[in-house]
Amino acid sequence: MLDRRIKYRHIQAFVEITRQGRLKRAAEALFLTQPAMSKTLKELEEILGVALLIRSRAGIELTPQGKIFLHFAEMSLAALRQGVDGIAQLERKGRTMLSLGLLPSVAAWLMPEVVRELELAMPDLGLRILDGQIGHLTRRLRAGDLDLVIGRMGPPDAMAGLSFMQLYNEHVVFVVRPGHPILENPRLGDVAKWPVLYPPAGAAITPLVERFLIAHGIGDIPRRIETVSGAFGRVYTNRSDAIWIISSGVVANEVAEGELVALPFDTSTTKGPVGLMLRPDAEPAMGLEPFRKVVESVVARMAPDDGAATG
Repeated sequence: MLDRRIKYRHIQAFVEITRQGRLKRAAEALFLTQPAMSKTLKELEEILGVALLIRSRAGIELTPQGKIFLHFAEMSLAALRQGVDGIAQLERKGRTMLSLGLLPSVAAWLMPEVVRELELAMPDLGLRILDGQIGHLTRRLRAGDLDLVIGRMGPPDAMAGLSFMQLYNEHVVFVVRPGHPILENPRLGDVAKWPVLYPPAGAAITPLVERFLIAHGIGDIPRRIETVSGAFGRVYTNRSDAIWIISSGVVANEVAEGELVALPFDTSTTKGPVGLMLRPDAEPAMGLEPFRKVVESVVARMAPDDGAATG
């Protein structure tokens, strides 16, 4: 039987602590003091009669009981948010709102065309768009902040509890500015001689890039800048001799228009599926099914044959 002493603030605080990884950051996110956040967590653990978190200087770690409770706490918050959104949609006189999480390659390549088609097919559909790394987006999806995520399939911990429906395949490319010296004799072994924009830990493509470089005998890259920022990457690569390692979709438009040049390396082993991620235990958001059909229509028209060696 549910203990009536458990309040919304207890669940919200617990989920936010696990999301932020530290008590102080969670308190700031909820506009609370750190002592107030600690007290709320302690109250919840006393009501449940178990420890949910282990705190250390490195951050927080969920106990086995905490992992179980987190799953249902996130589901509860997500369901409540859906109810609030449903009321808000009625107040907007039926206008449907979808919250989307997009990996940078999807935001740059696929989504602009999807939005153009949606404006014609579903003019009453509103969108909230957030882009970022796969781990951040899937956490927001499980918490109910997002209705779906579109991007590369992430590692097992990022994908736990989510469904994945593949849309197309995407590979990694190495791109440079037109006129870059490496274009005179492009060799993969020479990449480390230049500054390299490299995907950071947590990015969906990082394990693929690491395996690809190791397989080709390339070890440490001394001058590397870790980023998945498309805005920074486009400008810096065009104004420097940097080599940018990035998902092909992020730079597809720039390569097609000659603003960036893809180096002719066979990166087919970095190919990976891009798809729709959902919470199978959640009630589908209004407008989700017609949105999905528009996405599939655009993909069928635009998706490249990702078997090319040159990207």
